[in-house]
Amino acid sequence: MIKSKITVAIVAALALGYTSAYAQSTQTDATQQSADQAPDNTKAKKLEAVTVTGSLIPQTQIETSTPVITITAQDMKARGFATIADALQQSSFATGSVEGAQFTNSFTPGAQTLSMFGLPVGFVKYLIDGRPMGNFPGLYNGSDTFNNLSGIPIDMVDHIDILPGGQSSLYGSDAIAGVINIVLKKHIDAPEIDVRYGWDSDGGGANRRISLADSFSAGKFNSLVGVQFDSTQPIWRKDRSLTSQYNTDGTSPPVAERDYLVLGYYEGYLLEDPNNCANVSSQFGGTEAKQYRPGSGYYCGSFNSPGNGTLSTGSKTVNLYTHNTYDVNDNLQLYGDLLYNYQEQKYTNGTSTMFWNSEVVDAASGGGYFWDPRANGGAGDLMIVQHVFSPEEVGGYQNIMNTETENSYMLTFGGKGTFGASNWDYDLGFTHSDDKLLDHDFQRFTIPMETYFANHVMGPQMGSYYGYPIYEPQYANLYNPVSQADFRSFTGYTDSRSKTWDNMLRLQVTNASLFSLPGGDAGVAAVLEGGNQGWNSSPDPRLLETVDWNGEEVPYVWGTSATPGAGHRSRYAATTEFKFPLFSMLTLDASGRYDSYNVAGQTVSHATYNLGVEFRPFESLLVRGKYGTAFKVPTLSDEFQLPSGYYDSVYDYANCGRLGFSGANAAACPSPYNGEQYHGLTYGNPALKPITAKVWDMGVVWAPMERMSVSVDYLHWNIQNEVSEVSADQLSNTQYLCEIGTIAMSTQTCAQAFSLITRGPGTTLNGVPLLGQITQIETPKLNIADEQVNAITANFSYIHDIGSLGQLALNLSYSDELKHTYQDYPTDPSVNYLTNPNYSTDFKSKGNGSLTWTRDKWTATWYVNRYGQTPNYLAQSLNNYTSPGTGKLGAWVLNNLSVTYNPIKALGLSLMVDNVFNKMPPVDNSYPGTTATPYNIFNYNPYGRAIYVEANYKFGQGDK
Repeated sequence: MIKSKITVAIVAALALGYTSAYAQSTQTDATQQSADQAPDNTKAKKLEAVTVTGSLIPQTQIETSTPVITITAQDMKARGFATIADALQQSSFATGSVEGAQFTNSFTPGAQTLSMFGLPVGFVKYLIDGRPMGNFPGLYNGSDTFNNLSGIPIDMVDHIDILPGGQSSLYGSDAIAGVINIVLKKHIDAPEIDVRYGWDSDGGGANRRISLADSFSAGKFNSLVGVQFDSTQPIWRKDRSLTSQYNTDGTSPPVAERDYLVLGYYEGYLLEDPNNCANVSSQFGGTEAKQYRPGSGYYCGSFNSPGNGTLSTGSKTVNLYTHNTYDVNDNLQLYGDLLYNYQEQKYTNGTSTMFWNSEVVDAASGGGYFWDPRANGGAGDLMIVQHVFSPEEVGGYQNIMNTETENSYMLTFGGKGTFGASNWDYDLGFTHSDDKLLDHDFQRFTIPMETYFANHVMGPQMGSYYGYPIYEPQYANLYNPVSQADFRSFTGYTDSRSKTWDNMLRLQVTNASLFSLPGGDAGVAAVLEGGNQGWNSSPDPRLLETVDWNGEEVPYVWGTSATPGAGHRSRYAATTEFKFPLFSMLTLDASGRYDSYNVAGQTVSHATYNLGVEFRPFESLLVRGKYGTAFKVPTLSDEFQLPSGYYDSVYDYANCGRLGFSGANAAACPSPYNGEQYHGLTYGNPALKPITAKVWDMGVVWAPMERMSVSVDYLHWNIQNEVSEVSADQLSNTQYLCEIGTIAMSTQTCAQAFSLITRGPGTTLNGVPLLGQITQIETPKLNIADEQVNAITANFSYIHDIGSLGQLALNLSYSDELKHTYQDYPTDPSVNYLTNPNYSTDFKSKGNGSLTWTRDKWTATWYVNRYGQTPNYLAQSLNNYTSPGTGKLGAWVLNNLSVTYNPIKALGLSLMVDNVFNKMPPVDNSYPGTTATPYNIFNYNPYGRAIYVEANYKFGQGDK
């Protein structure tokens, strides 16, 4: 029986489906009520003991020592969330910056994830119906194993429970930042079909979705089967004025892309076209023309070339879900679940990665600027020759998109029941998850492409000088379009495959009434787990091959990297949990777990524990707290990733700084230092140790009346032995900060930056001594970093009757990152992420609220999501808020509206508008004119207003 006003208040709010502060329960009367009915508190008070996410022991209290945030299926629909990822990424606890579909030059643009309270994405444990979710085969940032949310069918989800804070003592590895349990539907009252269509008011993003589900019974057999089909068109950068061309409101004038370029290291830009770009004026939709870049010179380019990339992926998805049970007798029920996902996503980075260029010594260039490469005394300059492929040359970028195809399933079967007439319950189940990924990527092949440009522009190679080939190019030939047939002759697709798999056998034994105490029955639960898991990444062999080109080994595939690796490990774990209601006002709970992994002949083990207290001085108030430990075992990719190379470009902060270009005038730094191409290298380490954490939280839950509750919780993480892999851009910037003394040169941070960056021979420019060009950056993985986070999260829910006008339900949620420090090496000072924007661009705070009105056949919800301040671009570049032009961007506030009308009981018609006021990212005028996305793509998106219409019909429900 429910014992407190807190539970009554929360269950009453749940009856409408609009709350964010209740814990998971099994199928209860409250959660089964439809959204257009008033809450039945009589039924709510008859709630029996249920299993709560955050505890293995069934209990009657919904709020426990563990704070839990819940998003129901009704919430997701009413608030306009199109996917599970939307629902979680827009939640207040998701304050961290993450990669997504806008970051097309990554290994996982089709995958979606989140960061809780700014902690790494891999620090969240994802469960589906309490069972660990399989890992995505692709690597986040080309390095980290993580979970992908994009393939979970939203129409099959009953609710989602989020447990912030360390939970490893119950759920094992990864549960450092928190646990997210996605609970799928187990029963529906009638066959149901749901049809939805949506579009973006600014173009692109059209979405079509249909789902069908039914439950049926045959004697002792019960089954639910659901299918969901989803198709979404991509949004192109050209669909949005903010991203269709280079930044027009930055710290420098917009600068066209360098589509046809000849650049001498000492001579600058050289327009070698006698026709002044006339031969290529038809390219890029007729926008190609003679351009001028201040301080550099003339070239042929277009302002509109950025529009040829995608902002969001085009996707086609099919999901199948079935839940089945067979009641053998009163003490045994057999069960079997299957969740299958097929997803195909298409995207392109556009011209950013579809070009040819070459660094050569031009033997005929004048003046002896660079060196004397030939015995006959000729003088030469080191030149960059570049050609960017236009949409006319490639036959339309929509026809050369990359395709990522995922096939995954999660299969569970087992039995559960009671040992005779005792209080002991058991659940023995086996889960197998399998995820296969195929990356069908459009590529440029080195030898055919180099041969084409050698024949048309460069001429025969005349030798080499310190590794640079010597040519006498015919530059005029550069300024001619490449035919589509020629383009196809040196391009094509590669197919890379990767997969993950996981097997787990799990036995849980529970007794919720072990013995009596003054406050109620004590409970105990014990779990034994065992299994194995594996990861394999097998890139197309051509991505790893090199070939001979004029005596030099070059990659078979031009400018593209891969992440090979494979490994597996076995594991077992044991968990125990106790709950002791010592008095009516005081309950204690304790849990402990031991995990052991066998990796490459070594044993990696770790024990964790948690102690919790619930104090109820009176029935409407709960004071709670927890203290414990958490951990994350090194991922399979951390341990078994083979040396993986990639090609990218990075801003050379040190050399640009020596030349006087930093801060507001950083964009004016001359080539090649404003974007040096380098070879990156990362690799795994089987000797890595577990990441460990000490965690605690404390909070209060207050329910002054039956339909109102408020909760506030303070959370703390102290994380050690974190696996660190510094970004290339940050390493380059760190070298600059070390040079100018912002970071002491004696620190390990500076030593690392200089040891992991390889440069060519030094040189001088205009009398200024410069470091050599960056040629390679290594990012190895080591247990070296420590991190601390303090955060607060608060939730409020209230339901109010307004007489004949119906009911109002108000829900508010807020999170704030109070402290976030990071220490790369034990000898280095900790970096305060909140005051060092070069290290973190996370939202410090996020808040949202929904107001739902319900009356008879109508329901309407207004949802507001407020993203807090973030540093502007200049603050990130200079790592301060004091230099001219630096600062913080204002809050980003988005509004969603939904209206549902039920003309008959069986039919619901809905209109949903996301981002009602079509808000774009906050204006950041500190970006230069050389960028095509003048906003932080890891924090914001320019998708704008989306409109959806939806119809839901339940067969056999009558027409009244």
